[in-house]
Amino acid sequence: MRTQGAVLWFLKSSASPANASPSSASAPRPSIPKISDPASLVVPFIGTTNGGHVFPGATLPHGMIKTGMDTDSPGNHAGYDADPTFNVTGFSQLHDDGTGGAVPLSNFKLFPFLECSTWEKCPTSLESRKILRKVLPDGMKLRQAWLSKLTPRAGSPDDFASPGYFSTNLSNSIRVELTATRRTALHRYTFPAGTVHPRLLVDITNDGQKSSTDPVMTIDPDTARVKGGASFAASFGPGRYKAFTCVDFKAEGFTLGAPTEYGVWLSNFPVIGSTDLLQTYYGFVSEMGALFTFNPAPNKQATSILARVGVSFISSDQACANAEAEIGDWDFDRVHSDNRAAWNDVLGRIQVDTTGVPLETTQLFYSSLYRSHISPADYTGENPKWNSTEPYFDSLYCNWDTYRTLYPLMSLHDPVTFSRIVRGMIDIQKHEGWLPECRGATAQHFIQGGTNGDPILGEFFVKFSKQAASLSVSPDDLYNALLADAEIQSPNWNLQGRQANLWKQLGYIPQDTFDAGGANTKQVSRTLEHAFNDFAISQVAKTLGKTADKEKYLKRAGNFANVWNPHLVFPGVPSIVGMMQPRFANGTFNFTDPRHCSIHDPAMATCFLNAADRDGFYEGSILVWSPSTLRLTAAFARIAYSCKSQYVPQDTAKLIELQGGVKSFLSRLDFIFNQSYFDATDEPSQQMPFMYHYANRPGLSTQRSRQVIAQFFNTSINGLPGNDGAMAGYAAFYLLGMYPLPATQQVLLSSPYFPQVSFFNPVFNTTTTIVSHGFKGNPADGTGGNVFVKSVSVNGKPYKSNCYLDWDVFTTGSLVELTLSDDITLGCGNGSNALPPSISTGGYD
Repeated sequence: MRTQGAVLWFLKSSASPANASPSSASAPRPSIPKISDPASLVVPFIGTTNGGHVFPGATLPHGMIKTGMDTDSPGNHAGYDADPTFNVTGFSQLHDDGTGGAVPLSNFKLFPFLECSTWEKCPTSLESRKILRKVLPDGMKLRQAWLSKLTPRAGSPDDFASPGYFSTNLSNSIRVELTATRRTALHRYTFPAGTVHPRLLVDITNDGQKSSTDPVMTIDPDTARVKGGASFAASFGPGRYKAFTCVDFKAEGFTLGAPTEYGVWLSNFPVIGSTDLLQTYYGFVSEMGALFTFNPAPNKQATSILARVGVSFISSDQACANAEAEIGDWDFDRVHSDNRAAWNDVLGRIQVDTTGVPLETTQLFYSSLYRSHISPADYTGENPKWNSTEPYFDSLYCNWDTYRTLYPLMSLHDPVTFSRIVRGMIDIQKHEGWLPECRGATAQHFIQGGTNGDPILGEFFVKFSKQAASLSVSPDDLYNALLADAEIQSPNWNLQGRQANLWKQLGYIPQDTFDAGGANTKQVSRTLEHAFNDFAISQVAKTLGKTADKEKYLKRAGNFANVWNPHLVFPGVPSIVGMMQPRFANGTFNFTDPRHCSIHDPAMATCFLNAADRDGFYEGSILVWSPSTLRLTAAFARIAYSCKSQYVPQDTAKLIELQGGVKSFLSRLDFIFNQSYFDATDEPSQQMPFMYHYANRPGLSTQRSRQVIAQFFNTSINGLPGNDGAMAGYAAFYLLGMYPLPATQQVLLSSPYFPQVSFFNPVFNTTTTIVSHGFKGNPADGTGGNVFVKSVSVNGKPYKSNCYLDWDVFTTGSLVELTLSDDITLGCGNGSNALPPSISTGGYD
């Protein structure tokens, strides 16, 4: 069976969340039909235009291989663009999802030729060989839209994707299908009936940036095996990486035999009969690879040729070994089936009741959950820098993006993978001195606001300290890695670690002190990030019983207040007084316009990662501070704006006090939303809709968060507000009616978009279910409705708060029951613990 009808597969998940045995403390829970094939609800094309930079190709959960189409779109950071006016340039094996900066990866493209006048005349260069895709006619367009759950669009390209599979039909009638294992891609190229000279190209040198140097390649003229590699530029840092490939070919339905023509190509000049770059003058051109002509299928049938592409960051020999070990049987349908089963396993651990919920909402949720498992990528066994038996994960784009929502989401349903990522990060710290921050293709990338590995390790240990040993995570090694970040100054804090000496001396990063080791920029942003990082360390110390360390780092977590200028007035709004400001080493404040780097900035500044930028902030205005991420185009022109005076998750109660009390705090939040200072693309802005919880107005949080979903997220190809980055975890939590507090035992609570949600955690072997009584659907515009939480009970007993849940609710397997109302004025409750905790109220002692 061919896999064009991939969405018709209904594979049973290997996980069994609906049948997991609850603990003895669990109450009986309502039964809902299990979604056995959640992969069928995923729409991989969400966000593939309009700057989403989403990868829609074939990969496993956290797979190293991300095989997909490459186009000549200026926004091809993930290779693909859903706009059919852009040409196809090849089908490469490595991509990243949701990044900015320069285009990452896109290595080792394959490309099919239907017709060349002669072998030597094939247009092999990237610019010459490109071709358009077929555009669907109305009838097929409607069918394709039904299959992929997309709204039909005039002129849609004839592309299809589902988890673990991608296909397209090129305008010359060649059909391309892709699937993958962890380190190997499998391509199927089907040439139309009557094809006389089916030809396939292997591109060794063209990555996303055309940055290759030091290429190597050999061709076996008898088997057509290609082995090669090169050195390439990092996409968001100064480093380079080496990557290698091993490509083999096999026919389906007949014996392929040796190639009838073969050779090295240089730019647009194939050299027939050559088997090595040394047989050519390859130093004169920047593009090179291999080109083959194969025998066609007998009797002028359609010719189907498989290409197995192993990849390694160690050597081409290891790339061959990877391919042979992972796809020794050359069975495309088996590889696809196994891949889909892996996706159903991880996606099926969160089950939702779709009663009364539009299909698009369910698709948006599972698509968001799906994309949260694309990165980081499991490069275990492919680290060229040192030998280790520990896991190795890469594509950390970046911790700044992901610590807020991705890892708390993994805590709920995929802690085993989370533990392996943590082990890999600890191993990096052991060998490089500090926890990794931003990393791509084994190269260190630039730190953005702060270095945020600490809250990732904190998130894991605070929630899984009792299971750490069984998950092979050493508490001592984890804590030592945190202390290295906190206490030891990095020789290059542009790439790793902190400017620790001044941080420890002054309690903030001063604007006027030039210190060897990194750029003297974004001092306010780094101050606020380091404060939260130290909070995460305090919670690990608390869990380990290290009381003195807990107090030390909890005190340092309050350093955010050291850059608070209580006298600064927002221009034209005298009621808004007090904001974060850059500060000199002598304690006096500098001045940066509170509108700076927002959409209202009179100077239209960007606050990008620029060593000459002296405003103290990174990608955000002062009114709206929060560290952002790679929200930039290749030209680095994107303006981000997020809440710089509103993001102190460890002590929001203190922030309320600094802003003049609850009334002023609410007024400022409303101003940020109503005057468009809120930016849905900016990660720390993501908590802002939920910050009304801390002012005892959770109904406003519910409405703001639902309005964000209504305004900025949908299932179309431009259905994301910006680069994917952390958009997936962000949207998933909003749809689940929650927002996480990393490295804590709490998660903020609202109402889910579903009448019932269940979380199966394989480490605890428990299922926690949230049931919404009085569910009447979700208002389309996010405003009003019977969606506000009136009361909460856990296992049949009234809960202490309507605004958050403690982690033990999820460890034991519980039944959480929400009673919903249409009253937006409802509060968190009346008890002393009803409001979410903050440092200044003793919540984290």
